[in-house]
Amino acid sequence: MNVGHGTDLKTALPHDLPVITARSWGMVATLGLVWGATFMVIELALQGFTPLWVATGRLTLAAALLCAVWAFRGGPVRLVRDDRARWPYVLTVGLTGTMLPFMALSWGQTYVTSGFAGVCMAAVPLMVLPLAHVFVPGERLGWRRVAGFLVGFAGVAVLIGPGAFASTGVAGEALGRLACLAAAACYAVSSILTRRCPPIDPVALASLTLLVGAAIALPVALAVDGLPVAPPRAALLALVTLALVPTAAAALLRIVVIRSAGPVFMNLVNYQVPVWSIMFGWALLNEPLPPSLLTALALILAGLVLSQWRALGALFRRTG
Repeated sequence: MNVGHGTDLKTALPHDLPVITARSWGMVATLGLVWGATFMVIELALQGFTPLWVATGRLTLAAALLCAVWAFRGGPVRLVRDDRARWPYVLTVGLTGTMLPFMALSWGQTYVTSGFAGVCMAAVPLMVLPLAHVFVPGERLGWRRVAGFLVGFAGVAVLIGPGAFASTGVAGEALGRLACLAAAACYAVSSILTRRCPPIDPVALASLTLLVGAAIALPVALAVDGLPVAPPRAALLALVTLALVPTAAAALLRIVVIRSAGPVFMNLVNYQVPVWSIMFGWALLNEPLPPSLLTALALILAGLVLSQWRALGALFRRTG
């Protein structure tokens, strides 16, 4: 793996402390917006593809796109002595950050409510906190940070409502819930491994991790569902959109945020996604706004301020 290109995009060594800037806040806000809109696009893609093929298709197309970008920038894959330390991270991030959670959620959501899946994703930051405390320098587990993420999680729980935990009555629901929790755990582990990976071009890391996920997901989809039938044009367009924006572009942006600002800061995205999802549903699909929206927003914002008190203070001091 040649990482000699794109020096300006290389990120810090794993032992360097996270640096949170105005650019970091902008990238996290962008990711929340993009992933919040993703659910509508997935609904369109599911009108022409099975859940497994939606996950596999977006992974495969996104991997092809980013690998093309990486090759264009002059970054061929070469296994050399100095690169061997990176491969375990590339492979495990590819598994835990793409293929495993995509497949687990696709399968799990056939047995559980979408609200339960949403609560599981909102729990990712709470899983990241103890892992980051142990494995990531500069991510200490202080009372303010814990309180902030608990308040933010409470905001998401209020927004989704108690129906998230209602039983569907479907056989296999317990396994479906475990699959959703496993997907959340995968995302948490992936964030830590992404931060700890030795210096590497973010385009290279995003390309290779998506390629690993696609290489495993493709034979699974073929074995389970066979070849997909010719989809409607709208479903195909939705799948391409999923691959380009919330998969390829967002995967690269996610890696840049984690490598620079740290995994704990990155997980502020998880509390934004359900809010944006509801707002898009209201604005574009005429779905009603839940009466708990303002309360949930207040809790989420309070949690953000609590958990990122020092980062916000430093940002205002720099811009003041």
